[in-house]
Amino acid sequence: MTEATYTSREERKQAEKTSQNHQKRDKSPKKGSLLKKLVIVFLVLGLVSTGAGAITFASMVKGVPDLDSSKLVDPLSTKFYDKNGNFLYEYGKEKRTKITYEQVPKVLENAFIATEDSRFYEHHGIDIKRTAKAIFVNVTGDFGSQGGSTITQQVIKNSFLTPEKTLKRKVQEWKLAYELEQKYSKHEILMMYLNKIYLGNRSYGVATAAKNYYGLEANELKKMTLSQAAMLAGLPQSPNNYDPSKPENKEEATNRRNLVLSLMHRHGYITEKQMQEATKVPVTAGLVAKKNQQSMPYEAFLDAAVKEVKGKLKDVDISTDGLSIYTTLDPNAQDYADKMLNSNEIIAYPNDRFQGAFIFLDTKSGEVRAIGSGRNDFQADFMGNNFAIDMKRQPGSSFKPIFDYGPAIEHLKWSTAHLINDQPTTYSSGQSISNWDHQNHGMLTIRSALQNSYNIPALLTMREVGLEKAKAFAQQLGITFPNNQVYESYSIGSNTVNPLQMAGAYSAFGNGGVFHKPHFVQKVVFPDGTEIGFAGKPKRVMKDYTAYMVTDMLRSVVNSGTGTTANVSGLDVAGKTGTTNFDSNTRARFGYPSNATNDSWFAGYTPQYTMAVWTGYEQNGQGNYMIGNTTKIAQYMFKAMMQTLGTDSSSFPQPKSVYRFNNELYIQGITSAEVPIVPKKETPGNGEKKEKEKDQPGKWKDEGKGKGKGKKKKK
Repeated sequence: MTEATYTSREERKQAEKTSQNHQKRDKSPKKGSLLKKLVIVFLVLGLVSTGAGAITFASMVKGVPDLDSSKLVDPLSTKFYDKNGNFLYEYGKEKRTKITYEQVPKVLENAFIATEDSRFYEHHGIDIKRTAKAIFVNVTGDFGSQGGSTITQQVIKNSFLTPEKTLKRKVQEWKLAYELEQKYSKHEILMMYLNKIYLGNRSYGVATAAKNYYGLEANELKKMTLSQAAMLAGLPQSPNNYDPSKPENKEEATNRRNLVLSLMHRHGYITEKQMQEATKVPVTAGLVAKKNQQSMPYEAFLDAAVKEVKGKLKDVDISTDGLSIYTTLDPNAQDYADKMLNSNEIIAYPNDRFQGAFIFLDTKSGEVRAIGSGRNDFQADFMGNNFAIDMKRQPGSSFKPIFDYGPAIEHLKWSTAHLINDQPTTYSSGQSISNWDHQNHGMLTIRSALQNSYNIPALLTMREVGLEKAKAFAQQLGITFPNNQVYESYSIGSNTVNPLQMAGAYSAFGNGGVFHKPHFVQKVVFPDGTEIGFAGKPKRVMKDYTAYMVTDMLRSVVNSGTGTTANVSGLDVAGKTGTTNFDSNTRARFGYPSNATNDSWFAGYTPQYTMAVWTGYEQNGQGNYMIGNTTKIAQYMFKAMMQTLGTDSSSFPQPKSVYRFNNELYIQGITSAEVPIVPKKETPGNGEKKEKEKDQPGKWKDEGKGKGKGKKKKK
């Protein structure tokens, strides 16, 4: 502020006298007998108000709430950031920026004190003079029609008491205000007020108001002009009517600002010249364009991030705790994902009811870069149902690397040339199982069996490993099983999963056997600076040879098997398709053809990214099925994301534990005659009870080589 100038000797004398008074304001005032002063007030009140003398101070303060310090803490909004630390969105009941006393410009402090509580630094929470005057005015009309509240009382009123205007509430306010002054310094109380007060234009607290009205960040508040400070200080009385950003308020806002300037002059904070100059400034000077209320961007992703935070930090409230949540989001990837899901520019969807959900993550770190949570009206709402992380759908044959072939290589040390006898087989319950083409293919390698998505070899492989070892292997990859129960039919994907689980599992194959739990949050920072990381520790869940050999077989799926549609030129891609069909009752009820597909998946990865995609319909209904090329949409979605965002053209490195011979992979030091596996005798009770198998869903199917047409798997 510029040095004060005076137009007369009398003006200087008055200013010096006022200045001497204000030099004391930062010091705690000498404590007097508040009770004595309050008794005087009540005696006056009793004399002028019929029956008021009968109401004692003790009875009025009975039931007053405790001075709970937790209620004095302002609710703070949560801020979200992307993977690079760039601000995304602010969420909370009230968006506010909390500042300290040192950040408040003196001109703003003076404006509020002159307007709201000119003796703030002299009283003990109650301005007796002002209160007495208010009482004399109020006894002739409705109580509360005349003010008198100090800044301390306003803090109490906003934090502890109801807004009702009764004598009892006012007395309770006095008591709590006095207690507040005994416990906190004047500066602390002032900041409780300045950080909480509502100033219109969606602004809670002076820092947020300075940003919304004048574009001033918290670290720029010292740039505030006298005119701007006076305008903000005039807003609390009627924020909507004095909001200077509303054209219809221009005259009233100007008058209110000028009144604050005159009060600042009266109490010696500014000279008459400064007052006159400030009144000439247009009330709209310095205002920034009012922005429309920002809608939440990337709603599905932020929903997943918040659910992750709440899962790890049980006692946080994101609407009030002022967290800074640094997510793993890549805005470019998410923007493209949203465009792909909600338009027909990239993918030609059969109808608006057709749904898709996916997780797109970093193969090496497990950080989720983008999410697909449904199309159109089914896209996830914030704090609602989210297909990508909440759904439970059968993965079909995309589960075979997780439950069958991965465990076989890990525990039995099979090569990719290991032979399986694809011959007529049944489950241990006696229930039939068949391949998608209803044929048997005799002796074939596990590479060929996976490449062509045959079911019988998958079951036989899992059976050789054993259910318990297969379950343990899958659990290491983040797959969960209800009640910890597994069944033979899981070998062809009759269990339920979501895209997040599938992406996490597949990324471990692409990361050399090291599993990173998929996550949407890098870290959370609390207002006091405390940081909590969310990445978790990487964990080796399989040998490097297992990861590479599964990857190499999944290359064959993409290069010449059922997943050729997902192949991306220039990228090293590995992946697997998976589809399921409807049971006979559902087909009959809705008139579905015999080869109608219920779920269609593609899970795959490159050295850079992993993506698990589910497509289908949210629920059964007329026409809600896939057939023919619509079962390939999951592959098209994978390909579009990888083509657009994939920049790493490197190949998966072959570990020293593996060697290649005739295009098949073998584990170093392991010698095998590669003899065919003879199926065990199929008798009920071998591996699990017959009754349990009957409880599983009815039929599954997978696609034919390059055809994408569904056939029956199991009755």
